[in-house]
Amino acid sequence: MDERLRFVARLLEGEKMAPLCAEFGISRKTGYKIFERYKDCGVTAFTDRSRRPYRQANRPRFARNCGSRSRACSCRRSAPSTPCSIATTW
Repeated sequence: MDERLRFVARLLEGEKMAPLCAEFGISRKTGYKIFERYKDCGVTAFTDRSRRPYRQANRPRFARNCGSRSRACSCRRSAPSTPCSIATTW
């Protein structure tokens, strides 16, 4: 957090992005990302963010809602597993 704060402070003093990123050992892309977060969020932008994904792409939709999940599971257990039979039981 302290290095990010020093990085942004020096940017605000008027230093150029490319040499400053080289001095701190980060890419320009990362430098711009840190600076944009600072402009959006202020000092809270310097804390580490969670790396947990916002969503899971391969997770089925019904797994998010308990009611429809149990309904889907009961249909699978009671009906043969063909698309037509599942569609008619819903």
